[in-house]
Parts: sequence; C-alpha cells; structure tokens
Amino acid sequence: MIKTYTTNGQPPTDEQLKEVEEAKKHPIVFDEDCEELSPAMIKAFRCATVRRNRRRKA
Repeated sequence: MIKTYTTNGQPPTDEQLKEVEEAKKHPIVFDEDCEELSPAMIKAFRCATVRRNRRRKA
C-alpha cells in the first residue's frame, strides 16, 4: 500500500524521504493491539474508505 503525505502543501524533505526508505526495509510487526486484518476485513475497510472519500469530494 502506498501512502502520500504532505505538510502544509509542501513536499517532504530529504530527511523525511530517507526515513521512509529506511522504514521500507523493516518488516511489519503485528501484535495483540494491532492484529493483521483478514481478507474480509481488508475488503470492508477499503469499501468504507471509498465511501468516505466520495462523500468528502461532494
């Protein structure tokens, strides 16, 4: 999944980009507070996100 962030309309700094590149090298760690989503839960989350974004555009 790709996420894009900007700060006050400005592109990220070189330091921020380096942090993202370093984070890409590490695996995702799940625990009891943040468990991995099942395929059904991922589908429901995506549907809810699409609906939310459509309402925001209107």
